Amino acid sequence: MEELTQDEITRYSRHIILPNVGLEGQKRLKNARILIVGGGALGSPSALYLAAAGIGNIGIVDFDRVDVTNLQRQIIHTNDNIGKLKTESAKEGIARLNPLVKVTIFDTKLTSDNALDIIKDFDIVVDCTDNFPARYLTNDACVLLDKPLVYGSIFRFDAQASVFWAKKGACYRCLFSSPPPPELAPSCGEGGVFGVLPGIIGSIQANEVIKLVLGAQDTLIGRLIILDAWKMRFTQIKVQKDENCPVCGKNPTIKKLIDYEDFCAVKTPKIGSFKNINVYTLKQKIDKGEKINIIDVREPFEFEMGNIKNSVNIPLNSIVSRMNEIDESKESVILCKSGVRSVYAIKALKKEGFGGKVLNLKGGIMEWASKIDSTIAEY
Repeated sequence: MEELTQDEITRYSRHIILPNVGLEGQKRLKNARILIVGGGALGSPSALYLAAAGIGNIGIVDFDRVDVTNLQRQIIHTNDNIGKLKTESAKEGIARLNPLVKVTIFDTKLTSDNALDIIKDFDIVVDCTDNFPARYLTNDACVLLDKPLVYGSIFRFDAQASVFWAKKGACYRCLFSSPPPPELAPSCGEGGVFGVLPGIIGSIQANEVIKLVLGAQDTLIGRLIILDAWKMRFTQIKVQKDENCPVCGKNPTIKKLIDYEDFCAVKTPKIGSFKNINVYTLKQKIDKGEKINIIDVREPFEFEMGNIKNSVNIPLNSIVSRMNEIDESKESVILCKSGVRSVYAIKALKKEGFGGKVLNLKGGIMEWASKIDSTIAEY
């Protein structure tokens, strides 16, 4: 085990004087290898606090680039890093805070093909992902490799955190055996997230990583904490191992990594006969004065942020109950933020027997804002 230098003893002295840490504990932190999957909202505070605490080796997996909309919550990135890979930006942020930390970056999407190879060399994995396929993939890889997984998730004002370790308790699948339907699981870009919330949960994740490295007994293994940040209320529930879990139960059926996008049904659904329409063609139809229904299935607050003139807002969860408001004798163009929720809206309409012609606006309102109407803010 690599020893602490005099500079490190000075830097981490406020840790070292803690009875639960000491020199031996700080040495463990220095020699630990922690992998953070996702360099965004949760990954930012997790990485910074782990680096500040003296974790000697941090890996970061991400394939995205820094966008101005990230800066409201992803505190490791700065305005100067807009357009950079998040991994590179995060590495720079860690270096500014603590140049003694070794950072290994993986500029790639974690997939069934590379997950085991990336994770195998790390001691603990921190799940800072923002979608269900990535969560199930990370969980299954950790179970197969016998790695503890420090979990966190955020949405709007709500959040969760736990530690999953199949050897000592439950895994993520024991708690969430199957993912929700994709149309009920919007991303942060679609649903929004309270800016300080990832700071709270990411710090809790860093806290649990440090405790695991130090050998603490009272971790979040077997417990899930739930936070309502608006009301500032914490709730805790017990999490028990599911003996019938397909990946960590007594008779596992998942013995290798699978197609997680297929498992979570996030691939664009096949819903029968419908066509896409691009923003240029829609603009031509509007300019010609064609009689068409333009139905925006985003949430009302999204609609207020910017919309196509004369469009009607019918949120996805109301599309069936308000179907009678759509004139079947006219062609209907269905749109959302990016062209995903609108597909599910068309699926719901078709299932309920809607007889009119429907078109899906390819790229949604963001494509319209980018190519047709720059007065609409992109978000």
